[in-house]
Amino acid sequence: MKDVIIIGAGISGCTIAHLLAKRKCEVLVLEKRADAALGASGANSAIIHSGHDPKEGTLKAKFNLLGNRMYEDYCQELQVDFKRIGAFVVASGEEEEKTLWGLFEQARKRAIECALLSGDEVRKREPNVADEITMGLYLPTTGIITPWEVCYAALEEAKMNDVDVHFNEEVMAIKKEDDHFVVKTDCGEYLSRYVIDCAGVRADEIAGMLGIDTYSIRARKGEYYVLDHKGYFTNAIIYPVPSNKGKGVLAVPTIHGNTLLGPTAEFVDDKDDDETTDDLYSVKEKLARTMKNIPYQNVIRNFAGLRPTGSNHDFIIKEDEKVKGFIHVSCIESPGLTAAPAIAKYVVEELLHDQYELKTEFKRRRKPLIMAKLTDEEKNHLIKENPDFGYVVCRCEKISLGEVKDVINRPLGARSIIGVKRRCRPGMGGCQGGFCEPQILEILAKELGIPKEKVLREGPGSEIALMKLKEDL
Repeated sequence: MKDVIIIGAGISGCTIAHLLAKRKCEVLVLEKRADAALGASGANSAIIHSGHDPKEGTLKAKFNLLGNRMYEDYCQELQVDFKRIGAFVVASGEEEEKTLWGLFEQARKRAIECALLSGDEVRKREPNVADEITMGLYLPTTGIITPWEVCYAALEEAKMNDVDVHFNEEVMAIKKEDDHFVVKTDCGEYLSRYVIDCAGVRADEIAGMLGIDTYSIRARKGEYYVLDHKGYFTNAIIYPVPSNKGKGVLAVPTIHGNTLLGPTAEFVDDKDDDETTDDLYSVKEKLARTMKNIPYQNVIRNFAGLRPTGSNHDFIIKEDEKVKGFIHVSCIESPGLTAAPAIAKYVVEELLHDQYELKTEFKRRRKPLIMAKLTDEEKNHLIKENPDFGYVVCRCEKISLGEVKDVINRPLGARSIIGVKRRCRPGMGGCQGGFCEPQILEILAKELGIPKEKVLREGPGSEIALMKLKEDL
């Protein structure tokens, strides 16, 4: 009998598991895909929003503010990168300026640091902002992370502290019996006192297994271009004035020096449809309203992600009124990434009634071995101890064989090509794995002791052929 079963290993499931791992309780995480963060948590804008935008009185507004204030310490605890690079919401014309004034007043009421600047003042800081922009709202507390790195780190520490993590295991049925649940998967059957539904776009389907039909989820597809890291196109995040479809098409610097351009925002009926489409090209038209000198010649790939948009237009974070012990963490679209640490705290302390005592000891993960962050002296010492760190596998990102082996052999080690790519970046550069992917496949097969044909490649989205993409651009 488990105390808690968490369904889904996205940002919500991983952060809740991490917090529960610090307490004396038995926890199981069930994830139907081959790794953490292969859904919405691994295909988004990677922004820690300031909290200026969500509608007053919503859970989105509440947990956005709390999460933003927690993230810097949380990332320091997990030993992953976090940067407060700031953001500008930019406007042109009387109507957009009026909306911007409203956002400014809302930000001030929420005690969010902010300032209104003229278009010229914005361009002094961000020269590639379009000439038509007449006003900008500056939000310096906006930050960026690499979402899957947060998921991996949180779940790795959870696993190190006795949380069971099962990948490739899909929940097929849930039944409530007296004071516990019976959760049936395609691999087995488990009992637990609580079930926490963090299943992303399929959270409504998980709830439906218990006859809960109080909300529904539609998948909203967001598609992006990724620019190579050849100098930042923008130093801060650039938002347009938001619409009823969301925050609009953005220009977003990333932790590793790339720039994201997007997303689109279109509903799709198929909750597995995370392929890019011709809608991606609308990004060019929309981004031209806020930016100029856009270096589309530096596009190295594109991707799409599905966001779980609920029929209630807000997060659902509560114990079910009728099915006691079933906890909804559902409809977690933007700003869900920002809200995640605060949501986890609320779930553990309020919805689980803070009933599990803290452990006296908690194991911390070893900091990842990243050659690019070491001094020359540290690199030479590491290579002397292990020559694998002197053999470069990925030329674009300068990733060594030692780093690849390290991420495969960690407590929550990579089990796929995409898993290695996301954990230490081989294949993230200009050639997108053209040189290193065959080597990564061979390394995985050798380290895992399996035939090469058994090595997984799973990841979100599918790319348009790069040559065709660049021709169309």
